[in-house]
Amino acid sequence: MANEEFGPLAALIGTWEGDQGLDVSYSYDKQAVIETPYRETAVFNIVGDVDNGDQKLWVIDYTTAAIRIGEDEVFHTELGYWLWDPARGEVMRCFMVPRGSTILAGGTCAADATSFTMSAKQGDNAFGVLSNPYLIEKAECTEYKLSCTIENDVWSYEEDTVLQMAATGGTVHHTDKNTLRKVK
Repeated sequence: MANEEFGPLAALIGTWEGDQGLDVSYSYDKQAVIETPYRETAVFNIVGDVDNGDQKLWVIDYTTAAIRIGEDEVFHTELGYWLWDPARGEVMRCFMVPRGSTILAGGTCAADATSFTMSAKQGDNAFGVLSNPYLIEKAECTEYKLSCTIENDVWSYEEDTVLQMAATGGTVHHTDKNTLRKVK
């Protein structure tokens, strides 16, 4: 199978590392929004083509782990799939974090795009977010947006997870960004 079948996702296939990460999120210990620099390793593997009736999706799976700069313990992991629907020109990302959140985000782009954006909203039947009951009470995800660029073995992304936080009585934008390089 040729990697070009994966459209804009083809360049992601492989292993990536980056130490330019910045996590901006609410800290319960400090009772404030704080900035945390991090390093990250992400691995993307070919799953192949998946048929849904007459829809053909080209799928890669991934895992990622983030470690705060200066520490050795992983503070964030996730796993999921990135999907390309060439007939509809749709790129999608379906993932879970071990806090009990699941997101299916999507957007449109050309097969040769090097930059694209995906989003999801709570209650959207197509591209939505789900949270466990505790998170719905304490830190409910209401919206998610990801923008990324993949060029010359460099992958940069910025994501915004919008949370309705009981601890702050309002909305908090949990943002992450990083620039990673393909290492294999």
